[in-house]
Formats: sequence, C-alpha cells, structure tokens
Amino acid sequence: MRRIRAAAAGAVTVSLLAAVSACGGGSATGGGSGDSPEKLTYWASNQGPSIEADKKILTAEIAKFEKETGIDVELEVVPWSDLLNRILAATTSGQGPDVLNIGNTWSASLQATGALLPWDDENFGRIGGRDRFVESAIASAGAEGQDPAAVPLYSMAYTLYWNKKMFADAGITEPPATWDEMVETGKRLSGDGKFALGAEGANLSENIHHVFTFGRQHGTDFFTADGRPEFTSDAAVDAVKQYVDLMAEHEIIAPGNAEYAQNQSLQDFARNRTAMVMWQNAQTAFASHGMEDDDWGVAPIPVRSGEPGAGTGVNSMVAGINMAVFKNTDNLDGSLEFVKFMTSDAEQKALNSAYGSIPPVKAAQDDPAFDGPTQKVVRDTLARSAAPLPQVPSESQFETAVGTAVKELFAEAAAGKPVTEDLVREKLTKAQQQMPQG
Repeated sequence: MRRIRAAAAGAVTVSLLAAVSACGGGSATGGGSGDSPEKLTYWASNQGPSIEADKKILTAEIAKFEKETGIDVELEVVPWSDLLNRILAATTSGQGPDVLNIGNTWSASLQATGALLPWDDENFGRIGGRDRFVESAIASAGAEGQDPAAVPLYSMAYTLYWNKKMFADAGITEPPATWDEMVETGKRLSGDGKFALGAEGANLSENIHHVFTFGRQHGTDFFTADGRPEFTSDAAVDAVKQYVDLMAEHEIIAPGNAEYAQNQSLQDFARNRTAMVMWQNAQTAFASHGMEDDDWGVAPIPVRSGEPGAGTGVNSMVAGINMAVFKNTDNLDGSLEFVKFMTSDAEQKALNSAYGSIPPVKAAQDDPAFDGPTQKVVRDTLARSAAPLPQVPSESQFETAVGTAVKELFAEAAAGKPVTEDLVREKLTKAQQQMPQG
C-alpha cells in the first residue's frame, strides 16, 4: 500500500470490529443494485505526485467508461493521510462511496467490518474471472480461507533508489546489497549536511512497511501463526532497533527525518541532499521535482547477507492498491462494470504505466511498458522476495501501535538520546498492550 498512509484509527477500528453487523457503505438508503443506475461515486487513493495530477490522469480514463456506459462517475481523490479514517467512518455511518481504493494491507481489517462486497466466483465472473489476476496479489486482498474483500488494481514493491550524482561525487559505483554495506557506504555518503538514506520517521505506515521487512529478515512477521500479536520477541526487537539505528547509531539518516511524513525524503533526494531512499514507485515524484531518469538508479532493498529471496531474504512487503465495492451500494451493476473497466487489460496498461506500478492482471504485464529496468526490479521482487503483511483483522491496529512506537524511537534518536534494546522492548510492549486481546 502506498504513499503517506496514516493509520491513526485504531480505536475506531476496535469499535468497528465489535459491531460488524451494523456496517455498510454506499448511500444512506441502503438500496439495491438498480436504485441509481446512471451514477456512482469513486474514492481513489493518491498515487501520483499530487492530488491534481491524479485527477488529471483518472478523469481522462473515467471519461472513456462514462462514454461507453452512460454512467456518471463522481471522482474524489483522497489523500493517504485521510483515506483510512474516511473509510472507517463510512462503514459505521453508511455514508460512503460505491467504489473505492484501499491499501492492500487493510484488506483483512476492512473485510472484518462486513461492509465490503465479497468477491466470490460469481462477482469475479462478472469482471472476467479470478484467474486473470496474479495469485500473490489476490493473497493480499483478504483473509485466508475467505472470499477476497477487494480486487487488485496496482501492484508495487519497495526498491532502493540511489542518486547517481551523489554516488559519483563520493567515488562509489554500486548501491549497497547488504545492511553492512549500507552502513559502510552510508558513512562515505554522509557529511556536510548531506546524508546517505532518507526516511519518513513520522509516517506510521512507512515505519510498519520497513520494520516488517526487517522483521522477516530476522525471522518474525510480528504475529503468530494463529494471528496473535507478537511484538516483543527478540527478533522483533532486533528488527526495530536495526532500522532506527540507521539514524541513532550509524547516523546515516538525518535527524530531521524523524519529523518527515509527507514525502519530504523524496524532495531531499531530488535536491542532492539524500543519496538513497527506500520507496514504492518514486519515479513520478522524481520527475515532478525536475529529475531525469538518468539521474537515479534502482536496486533491490538490502538483505542481511546473501541475495533476496524467500524466508529471511524477504526485502519488501507485497505493496499495492486494491479496489473494493461497498456492499450496500445503490448501483451494484454499475459498480461491477466500473471495476471490470478499471481492471481491463487496456486500462491496466494505461493506469499502471502512468503511475509506474505493475499490473496485477497477468495479460497486461506482458506489455513492453513494464520491461524497463525499474519495473524489472519490482517484478523480480514481487516474484521472488516480497511477502504480504499478515492478513489479520487487527492489521490496522498493528500499523498504528507499532508504527507509533517506531515514530517515538526516531524522535528519541533525533534528540540525541540512546536507543537501547530495553527502550525498544518497552515501546513494543506498550504497543502490544494496545492490541485487541483474545
């Protein structure tokens, strides 16, 4: 799931899960499939460098659908900082859109509210069938053993972007492949107000995405096999400490990054202040800041040793955007037609090309537009070394609780205070206490 997603709605989610049967979406009327056949509302997530850029891209594509079907689509692009809270409010009030984008890590949490349309064989059949989609993308669309709560729309993975000018100025020719190399290279790149690696330390979701990857490399995914939180294991503590120590101990992340939550690290990268960032689909943002494609390179996220792969070689979460339909939409037929349009081969090529993401639709992936060097690293990562965040109902609380713990640890590091193992364990213990019990 991408950009500046703030999952600060844990308390709301807890109340939601206690009242699943009361949830709904669409309009207040709770009407059926044909109550509003000539219109529907769509909440899109902010995928490009700005809300306005998204509106321009999506309006042009949606116009094709409107012309083909006669259905008027009311588009709203919702910032990531607001999207989850807006969705949660809609599930309780019944005042929401017909169709919406959700971060794929939220799928199981929102599925548990009962507000989203299940994608059973019949509904998949109305958009061309489940087998059109890459199975790993479907795996991040809902809890295991249940019909998915959404349909994959954009697939992404984290990669390491490196600033060629800053590397050349430091006499470095290759990006780091392991974390030891990251620290060694990072010290050579840092100095005179410049730093090796950027981070969004106040962004809860970015924190979770990175510490989940570090966690897998240490042998944990922060939950037990039966879905119970396990935040205080030695592996979890080591993972969080290793990430924060890039600022606290090794000093290759600028202290000011502890307050970043709005893509500021991408601006620093474009202005030659930061030599590397770990990001999803940063190329459109770089272009908006005046960078040319030749100004940066892309490589896999480092691992502890060896090469990226399964198990402790995981180097990204399975990132992506899914498309969901509120169960009580006033225009079920139109909503399904819209999802079919947005996941058609042609639209998948157009939209994912515009956003620099990878189509989760198999046929669309064959287009030459997705054979470039950046796309190749992303595709290889998704195929070989990415893992989905746990598809458990409490995932959004996990993002809030542990994401906040990491934010607080970055703040301690920025203030020059030692980030000890005991302090990390204390923060993670507090985070686990905030999770639903039982």
